[in-house]
Parts: sequence; structure tokens; C-alpha cells
Amino acid sequence: MEPAKSFVVELAEILLLALGLYFVITFAIQTVHVIGYSMVPTLNDNDYLLATKADLRFTRPNRGDIVILKSPFDQSQDYVKRVIGLPGEQVRIIRAHIYINGHLLDEPYLDPHDPWVTQNNWPTAGSSDPSGVIPADRYFVMGDNRNHSSDSRTFGPISIDDIESRAWVRILPLDHFGLLPKRPTLEPGTSLPAAA
Repeated sequence: MEPAKSFVVELAEILLLALGLYFVITFAIQTVHVIGYSMVPTLNDNDYLLATKADLRFTRPNRGDIVILKSPFDQSQDYVKRVIGLPGEQVRIIRAHIYINGHLLDEPYLDPHDPWVTQNNWPTAGSSDPSGVIPADRYFVMGDNRNHSSDSRTFGPISIDDIESRAWVRILPLDHFGLLPKRPTLEPGTSLPAAA
């Protein structure tokens, strides 16, 4: 191959690679800097995450996913929260226990030494929809640090359009590098307390 053609081919390959990386970074993934303590103990202040954007175009969020969303109070800020309730499900919180369609939600990621004492009932008296049923294309999200989280208990279920990405892996700090695996499960055979 002539030197001029070889140079042109190599330049074209570099440009294609750069263009491909640009599209991946712009449309497929994002890095997320966690600010605050609303996801403790799962995530800490100043953790860095790698989140996927592209898969949300093809699949809906699942229960337990950690998602990045625009703050309902300030669109210039991002929130990091966990998906708890899915569209069409009934979510009830009674004395710090979450029930999905009447079944208790087991949450292994919560800190057992930090009892949940604030906003531990939902829907609250005077709520616009006391049934607790999540509308279509909306999701009930919460922080894992239940006593210190502004979430769906305050601003209600969020739209699918508000979810920007799904957290996949923690990249910093390096001693906590890895996937974010713990997920909630519905306990079979459980039901709402009789007084609920």
C-alpha cells in the first residue's frame, strides 16, 4: 500500500474510533458523582458510579435498580434513588415496612442499626391518592437512608421520562469498586397488617 493511502486509512480508522467513543459516552453511559447521604449504606458521599443510559431505551427500570433522575425541585440537579414500586402496583408503607400489592418487601441493603423513624407511613392522611397505586409510566423511588432522603414519599411517583440512567457499577473509591448487586424481594405469604 502506498504511504499516502496508508496514512489516509489510519486517519479514517482513528476518526471512526473517536466518533464511536463520542456516541458511547454521549448516548450510552455516564459517570455519576454521588453528593449527599440519601443512599447510605449502599452509596456514600463522593462515590463515583458508571451508569447506563442506552438500555433504558429498550427496557424499563426494575425493582431495586438504582437510578439517576432529575430533581423534581431543581432540574439542574440529579438525584440517585432506588426503584421500589413499579407502574400499576400498590405501594403502602406502614410503620417502616413497605408492602407491594399487600406483600412485604425484604430490603437487605438497609442498615439494621439505623431504625427508620421519619416518614415511615405512606400514603399519608390527606394524600391526593390514598390508594397508593402507582400510575402508568411512573415509579416510586426512595433513598436507602430513609431518615435522610427526599424521595417519592415527598414528591410522589416519578415519570419514566425523569429517569436519565441506571447505575451499574461503583468505580470510586477503588476499595469499593464493583457491581451494585443487593436487590429487594417480595416475601411470599406476607400481607398487610390487619390494622392497615
